Amino acid sequence: MVRIRLSRVGAKGRPFYHVVVTDQRSARDGRSIERLGYFNPGAAGEHDKRLVLDVEKLNAWVAKGAQCSDKVAALAKEAAKQPAAA
Repeated sequence: MVRIRLSRVGAKGRPFYHVVVTDQRSARDGRSIERLGYFNPGAAGEHDKRLVLDVEKLNAWVAKGAQCSDKVAALAKEAAKQPAAA
């Protein structure tokens, strides 16, 4: 089964996550099929973006049968509320 979940990158104590489409059997930071965006929980200031997510690609994968993790589902809801960048 295909899952949409977070893959951790970044330094110790400074987490940064990629939102990836992957087979559920692969490791958390293992091989992924496609990267849909990123989540930076430590973003501070107006220049750092906390969440960048391609909602159209995410919806396309869900339509194909991929399942979102709980956190990605919450982030997708948050990304849908964000105004589109010009």
